[in-house]
Amino acid sequence: MAGTAGTPGTPRVLRAMNDRAALDLLLEQGPLSRTRIGKLTGLSKPTASQLLARLEAAGLVLATGTTEGRPGPNAQLYEVNPAAAYAAGLDVTPERIRAAVADVTGRTVGRHELPTPGRRSGASVVQQVTDALDGAVKAAGLTRADVHRLVIGTPGAFDPNTGRLRYASHLPGWHSPTLLGELAAALPMPFEYENDVNLVALAEQRLGAARGHADFVLLWSQEGLGAALVLGGRLHRGWTGGAGEVGFLPVPGTPLVRQVTRANSGGYQELAGSQAVPRLAREVGIEDIPQGHYTEVAATLVARAAADPDDGAHRRLLGTYATRLATGLASLVSVLDPELVVLSGTALTSGGEVLRALVQAELEELAASRPRLVVGDVRDQPVVRGALESALATTRDEVFDTSR
Repeated sequence: MAGTAGTPGTPRVLRAMNDRAALDLLLEQGPLSRTRIGKLTGLSKPTASQLLARLEAAGLVLATGTTEGRPGPNAQLYEVNPAAAYAAGLDVTPERIRAAVADVTGRTVGRHELPTPGRRSGASVVQQVTDALDGAVKAAGLTRADVHRLVIGTPGAFDPNTGRLRYASHLPGWHSPTLLGELAAALPMPFEYENDVNLVALAEQRLGAARGHADFVLLWSQEGLGAALVLGGRLHRGWTGGAGEVGFLPVPGTPLVRQVTRANSGGYQELAGSQAVPRLAREVGIEDIPQGHYTEVAATLVARAAADPDDGAHRRLLGTYATRLATGLASLVSVLDPELVVLSGTALTSGGEVLRALVQAELEELAASRPRLVVGDVRDQPVVRGALESALATTRDEVFDTSR
């Protein structure tokens, strides 16, 4: 905007660019001395000193400790001030809302989990969101006003034309066209919303198995079966936000599901979703099926089979499950030709390298394109982690901009 950011090439803008470069280095490499910052940025010692003094005065960096074990006098070290800003992320499912708050360095400082009783609850969605956020904020020793930005992850996607949540009929209370406006009125900070699987892909892209990859597909199996599509380094959301809703994909081996959004299911979900694993285990002769939520049961069964793949029933379970997973993936990779496929969600990660290798072999038989398959690295609340990464990216762009 005119009069705020300055003109490209002016001293003000160049200083801001150097400031941001130094802050990014401090985030990536930890505490650094003035001399080290100067070498990494190409700035002279006087200019680096001025930069650090400017950032310290702005509350963006802190002096912290000194170098040790080197010849000569110890040098002062600097780090990004963790309290310069805070961001929050939420992961919403029909059973619960997980919330977390991170400081500007990315360190999680508060968590909270709120059970959501669903349709029988008297609490509105807005109240559930604010209660979950307040729990995480309180755990961090902060207030709502301290949070710079919030990102909310949900199944499905909010239609940009109507404001309604689509592809997630199993999430009660979230389908009102006025919901986003009600949340905006109740929250003191800007907020964004994103599909939960897209957020997992963002976490893997920035922190995990997809780092350095511009084109990849992430297949997610948890409560539902979904995918995230990253093309040219950017998430592909589609016209209505529904790109990646592969659970609705018609696949061989299952009857056609019509009016899939009403049924909240489709062929690929029925064939290879978490809820199909206990049934498949019974069909291949496994008798000791554990009790519990189907996502936990599926993860346990796959983990057991991967730990003892030479057992006949376990071998049949893994082989059939791998074929089913590869059946849907073959359609995706044939169209998208991605460099990488990341397997994520507990039903997939619990199978580890054993399941990954089986799916890779099956996919190479079923598709002309042959991407490399890897197991996701971000296992601890990946939706929340992706929401925090998304919120922190925008927060840093705003807070670290010293040209304003």
